[in-house]
Amino acid sequence: MAKTLADLKPGEEAKVVSLKGDGALKRRIMDMGITKGTQLHLRKVAPLGDPLEINLRGYELSIRKEYAEQIEIV
Repeated sequence: MAKTLADLKPGEEAKVVSLKGDGALKRRIMDMGITKGTQLHLRKVAPLGDPLEINLRGYELSIRKEYAEQIEIV
């Protein structure tokens, strides 16, 4: 099973290898700047696990766990 962004622990870094999901969801993730090859740093996770705060391309982004599960990482 491939590792996803939702599997990361705070402080860990990863690289995006692919995006899963249907057309609209995949497009929305890509519009946020998360594309293949992007370096991500998970800064923190909300107490109930949703949302996750990540740092990418020089900015902070909060992303829902539902979207994070569609981002495969290495």
